[in-house]
Amino acid sequence: MYEPKMKETDVSVIEFIEQIDSPKKREDAYRLLDLYAEVTGYQAKMWGPSIIGFGAYHYVYKTGHEGDAPLAAFSPRKAKISLYFAPDDPEREALLARFGKHTSGKACVYINKVDDIDTDVLKELISKSVVFTQNQYPEK
Repeated sequence: MYEPKMKETDVSVIEFIEQIDSPKKREDAYRLLDLYAEVTGYQAKMWGPSIIGFGAYHYVYKTGHEGDAPLAAFSPRKAKISLYFAPDDPEREALLARFGKHTSGKACVYINKVDDIDTDVLKELISKSVVFTQNQYPEK
């Protein structure tokens, strides 16, 4: 049976952040932790070994594949910081145009450091992504 890699764990978010080698990346992780918690209203939880998530939702794809995921999340990875937003949110691209220095994939937006971005736009991205995801996957 398929076992998802990304699932909520009992690992301490603070202990995870404290293990980050780079002092600047650790500082950015704390800034993002505060910002995401403020915007979402959820307590941070670890998802898998390296993703800090806020809130959760249950998804079921047309293929029958299903699982749980955080409503909003980030990961302070060694090379870049990954920010996770709803990939299908129609407002995402317009917000990213005002976001600051970043690159993006389907679901992830990558930044080097928090100082490179507009944190007010980040708050909008988080908020709109959470609302979009909750509308796509309402609680039953």
